[in-house]
Amino acid sequence: MRRHCLLLGALLLLAAATPANAYLAYISNEKSNTVSVIDTGKWAVVNTIKVGQRPRGIELTRDGKFVLVAVGDDDKIEMIDTATQKVVDSLPSGPDPELFTQDAAGKILYVANENDNTVTIIDIAKRARVGDVQVGVEPEGMTLSPDGKILINTSETTNMAHFIDTQTREIVANVLVDSRPRYAEYKSDSSELWVSSEIGGTVSIIDPAKQTIMKKISFNIPGMRSEAIQPVGMAITRDNKTAFVALGPANRIAVIDATTHQVSKYLLVGQRVWHMAFTPDEKYLLATNGVSNDVSVIDVAALKVIKTIQVGELPWGVTISQQ
Repeated sequence: MRRHCLLLGALLLLAAATPANAYLAYISNEKSNTVSVIDTGKWAVVNTIKVGQRPRGIELTRDGKFVLVAVGDDDKIEMIDTATQKVVDSLPSGPDPELFTQDAAGKILYVANENDNTVTIIDIAKRARVGDVQVGVEPEGMTLSPDGKILINTSETTNMAHFIDTQTREIVANVLVDSRPRYAEYKSDSSELWVSSEIGGTVSIIDPAKQTIMKKISFNIPGMRSEAIQPVGMAITRDNKTAFVALGPANRIAVIDATTHQVSKYLLVGQRVWHMAFTPDEKYLLATNGVSNDVSVIDVAALKVIKTIQVGELPWGVTISQQ
């Protein structure tokens, strides 16, 4: 009986020490041509997957079976099997794919190809390219409206957010933003579209219905030159109350009240922070730091960096799945 109680007690202690929600985060390392796998229960790298040349954009398929990673110098999207954590297949993109997004069903992939000014449309199940949309120069940012009817692409050199009808596959509107737009993100209720402009140093808040800019958010960090503050990746909580904007070589993430559009705080992270992703429970936000070769872990409720994890060379993108 005593042995049984001791065993039960040990099991309870083990359960208490193990996080209720442990996830796997996949980090694309642009220079080392690898994907680092982080166990969020241990906050440690548990695997390194060799991929093609210059991996950047990275995302889980909707069914969680594959990690898709854009290998820009190989002109394709590689597919990592999440069960074996090995590259098992690829999807045909255009030249130099960078960022991409999926439809809600996980059937169609929309890919920004930086070198030929197109968005490629891919049938994921068939592994086939089914269409292209001509856009501005150096397309990068990609997002879909919550209802799936409008695809947004940002072109870095044309300095526009292109509104693309997903049925007709034609551009229906263009919104001029500040210099070098890098990323786009809708609020979950479709009320706003946020576009970050790296060289312009702003985030444009666009009314998606009117396709006009409502407001621009600027950033001011005491003692830092304005040209060093370069907004790139963004993340908005599901309740639309808080937004996080990675500020590149400023080595900080801006915390923004997404209702008032006011910056409330700057979080010091690693060097040249790029992209971010929430854990599914939104308790943590992971951010890639390209120059310091690490990932910062942010406690979302406390708005505090709690961990730094070393990964590969030039970490760029991040996606997170349930373990």
